[in-house]
Amino acid sequence: MYFLSLRGLALTVLAFVLGCQLTLATAATTEITDSLGRRVKIETPVRRVVLNFNFEEFTAVAGTSSWSRVVGISRAPWEGWRPAIFQRYAAVIPNLQSMPDVGNSDDGNFSAEKVIALKPDVLLIAEWTFKSLQGAREQIEAAGIPIVVIDYNAQQLDRHLASTRALGKVMGTEARAEELAALYEREYKGVLSRIERAGPSARKKVYVELGQAGPDTVGNSYSGTMWGKMLTTLGAVNIADGKLTGPWGPLNMEAVIADNPDMILIAGSSWVNRPKAVKTGYDATSEVTRRSLEPYAQRPAWSQLKAVKSGQIHAIEHGLCRTLFDFVAMQYIAKQLYPDAFRDVDPEASFRTYHARYLPVTYSGSWMQSLRP
Repeated sequence: MYFLSLRGLALTVLAFVLGCQLTLATAATTEITDSLGRRVKIETPVRRVVLNFNFEEFTAVAGTSSWSRVVGISRAPWEGWRPAIFQRYAAVIPNLQSMPDVGNSDDGNFSAEKVIALKPDVLLIAEWTFKSLQGAREQIEAAGIPIVVIDYNAQQLDRHLASTRALGKVMGTEARAEELAALYEREYKGVLSRIERAGPSARKKVYVELGQAGPDTVGNSYSGTMWGKMLTTLGAVNIADGKLTGPWGPLNMEAVIADNPDMILIAGSSWVNRPKAVKTGYDATSEVTRRSLEPYAQRPAWSQLKAVKSGQIHAIEHGLCRTLFDFVAMQYIAKQLYPDAFRDVDPEASFRTYHARYLPVTYSGSWMQSLRP
């Protein structure tokens, strides 16, 4: 009996030693180049991840199964800002509903202590959070937790590609990441190539407004960022340029009337407790979107605007302007600006295909919609 106990102990010790050797053999230090060009060393394969933003991009690149390695998120930017989308993902990601929250910079409650307590192998963080929280990031890095910056908000091709490849390298899904990077680069350059081939023509004037509070309130317009940056990239004249005190803010209605835009975009979403908002997203139908957009077209003095008279007033999902799939929004807007050059392009089909190949949720709803059928 004593001999058997010693033998059992020896086998246990041997198994432990072999396990340690196997771990050492499979673990490696990997250098990641993130979206800002920072070279960050992490131990791979990573087993514990804290994710601050870009949840749908993470899912597309890393795959749904990789969520089993996520131990914390900034919940408000997803569950709070896009609850309908969050709930769809929660239905297919088992640990999402109970995921610990580390706070977020917009609400001023991002917690370095909560991140450190979760003992992640890496923190994936948005560029705007990284820049605004120098003290928190220094505290996290001092605890030995590497930070990889992901940035789709800059709407720069190189940052989109670098972010996608960084996500793939961190999560060990490089092939999938490369496929997505190639897809994005092809679609992005394809849009610009069609515009170039369309030849010189009068640049159309476009007005964009955030349709969150309803037509009685003038919502934000954008210059040099988000929709403003996209319009400039597509060769349109953004009438908000030079008229805002910052990158976004309400544009004076007299200025809109004076500029008489050729096209109007009202950004909608699935916001909660916003009864007058323009409704877009998975749960909106074309009829619902048009019904919520109609009051904007009926604003006083708007009836004589070129955009309204020609039917060029559109609802578009606000979340489409700075993501790994924002090429879909580029296609839609470009199709309105250059109808002949984009006659054979179907943005909705592009988005449907993207869902089928890379996302765990089924495509549905109304995301980009003209007021007129």
